[in-house]
Amino acid sequence: MVHLVTAGLFIGGVLLIVLGLRTVVQPVLGALMLGVALSLRPRPGRLDAELPTLRHADAPVLFALVDRMADAAGVRRVDAIQLGPEFSVTVTHYGIRRKRCLVLGLPLWTAHPTGKPIAALAHALGSLSGRDLRSSAFVGVALESLEAMARTMRAGDSADASSSVDVYSWRADDVAGAASRFDARTRKGAWLVRIPGAAAAWTARLLLWLTEPAARRAQFDADDLAARMASTEAAIDALQDRRSARAVGIEVHRLVIATRTLTGDRSTSAAQEEFWDKVARYSESLRAQRAGDEATEPEGGVTVVGAAGLPSEPLRIARLARVPRHSAAITLDELDRDRIDDELRLPRQVLTRKVMRDGVPLTP
Repeated sequence: MVHLVTAGLFIGGVLLIVLGLRTVVQPVLGALMLGVALSLRPRPGRLDAELPTLRHADAPVLFALVDRMADAAGVRRVDAIQLGPEFSVTVTHYGIRRKRCLVLGLPLWTAHPTGKPIAALAHALGSLSGRDLRSSAFVGVALESLEAMARTMRAGDSADASSSVDVYSWRADDVAGAASRFDARTRKGAWLVRIPGAAAAWTARLLLWLTEPAARRAQFDADDLAARMASTEAAIDALQDRRSARAVGIEVHRLVIATRTLTGDRSTSAAQEEFWDKVARYSESLRAQRAGDEATEPEGGVTVVGAAGLPSEPLRIARLARVPRHSAAITLDELDRDRIDDELRLPRQVLTRKVMRDGVPLTP
C-alpha cells in the first residue's frame, strides 16, 4: 500500500502539472503531491564511507567463515564487511539491489574468545531469514521510506521572530507587527507539513505492529540458529553481552578522551593497540561482574517485551535454557583467528584513527 500510494502521488502530480498548465490550482496541487511522493521515495542504503570496507580479496579467511555460516543458515551471502566501533554485529543493506554488508564491531571481536563471535555472527545472519518481514525488500523499504518522511516532515519549534525585535529600534512597532504576521504564517505552514508527517509516523507504527509477530518469530529462529552453530552456551553468552553494549561504548569514549589527553594528536601505534586491549579487559570485567550479580540476585519474573515490542533478552535467554542443548557445529580455531586478526590489522588501524578523531556514538 505504501509503495502504491507513492507511485500514485508521483503519477498524479506529474499529470496535474502537465495537463493543468493553463490553470494555477492544478500545478500547485501537483507540486505538493510530488513533494510528498519524493519524501516517500525508496532510499537505497549506502556504505559508511568512513568505516574500513573489506571485500573477498581483502579478507579471504574472514569471508570464508561468514560464507560458510550464511550457507548453513540458508541465507544469501554478504557482499562486503565493514569494521565498526560498536559492541555489536549487524547486517545492513546498500544499493538499489540491496546488497548486504556485515558490520563487525571491533570491540566485540576483540573482547570475545573464539566461540562467541560465531554466536554473534549467527544472530546477525539469522535476522536475514525470510521470516523477518521487516528486513525484506518491500516491507523494509516501506518502513525506511515512512521513517524518512516522518523525519523530513517533522516541524521543529519555529523561532519567535517578534521576541528578537529591539523595542528601542526605529519603527519598532511596525517591525514587531510584521514579525508577528510572519510567525503566524510560519505556524500555519508548519501545520500543513506536520499533517503528512504525522500520517507517515502512524502508518509506520501500524506497519511495525502488523509485522511484530513475524519479527518475534525471526528473533527466536536467530537464537536457535546461533545455538546450533556456536553451541547453546555461546548463544546465551552472546545475548547476555548485548546488555553491556552501552557500557562498553561509554568506556570506549572515555578511553578516547584519556588517550588524546595523554598523547595528543601524535598517538602511537603502541597506544592504539593498548587501547583495544583495555576495551577487551573492560568487557571481560563486565562479564565477570554480571556473572556475580546473576548468582546473587533473587529469582523473579522475566521481562517479556523489549524494544519495539520484540522479546527481551532475558526471555530469549530463558527460552534457550529450556530447549535441548546444542554443541558447536562451526568452530574457529586459534590459527584461523590469528589469520583473521592479521587480515583486520590495516582496517583496525583505519578504524582506530577514526575513533580517536570522532569518538563513538552513545546509544540511549
